[in-house]
Amino acid sequence: MPLFSNFRSIAAALAVAASFPIAATAQTAGPSAHVAATQSVRNVVLVHGAFADGSGWRGVYDELTGRGYRVTIVQNPLTSLADDVAATKRALARLDGPAILVGHSWGGTVITETGVDPKVAGLVYVSALSPDAGETTAQQYEGFVTPPEFVLDTHSDGFGFVDLAKFKAGFAADASDRDAAFMRDSQVPINMSAFGTKLTQAAWRGKPSWAVIATDDKAFDQRMLQHMAKRIGAKVTEVPASHAVFMTQPKVVADVIDGAARAASGKPR
Repeated sequence: MPLFSNFRSIAAALAVAASFPIAATAQTAGPSAHVAATQSVRNVVLVHGAFADGSGWRGVYDELTGRGYRVTIVQNPLTSLADDVAATKRALARLDGPAILVGHSWGGTVITETGVDPKVAGLVYVSALSPDAGETTAQQYEGFVTPPEFVLDTHSDGFGFVDLAKFKAGFAADASDRDAAFMRDSQVPINMSAFGTKLTQAAWRGKPSWAVIATDDKAFDQRMLQHMAKRIGAKVTEVPASHAVFMTQPKVVADVIDGAARAASGKPR
């Protein structure tokens, strides 16, 4: 049987009787002025998740570069956690100063492991996973049930895609039909064994964290997103959006990143 044929099977295999009735601490993201020359955190590194690539960050990139940030987009190979961490470390090594490290979905696992880098001033989780050191990503699904719209198609080599017929409903329901079709047909599969890799670091234990939670996300149980954000002590912004929130709500995401950079610089929002 293919490993982790979909996230519902992850949850079923690892489920425990648990309930997390957590209310989000919402904050309103507003427009921000051009970044001041005296602001210390002027770099942003964006890390995409599974089944996507860095092109989905274009709207966030445009928003942030328009405000004066230097933005680097990591292209994860999605072949293993170690490979994705290495790609992110290479991006950080090129920077000339501190950065906000941002991850979407699986990218949250990557920034959790990588974010202990001394250049990282803060972490932003965009509908993202956030395991602890010694945990696997798959363990985050314990006690939760992924919505039925999100279905994976795992092949005999262990790499998984989002099911073609279910892609828009499960991944990008608020995207246009054309954009959802492009994302569906340009998917980057992930080696599903990566979900079983234990993390050695949990950067959120020592770095300030922010979380954007898409309230219409069908890739995660909403209780799971709220639980993860509460556990890491993240400042939460909720937005009506699908799992593709990083693409469909670029201004909201950029506002949160901008606020994180200002806060990490000791500047008022």
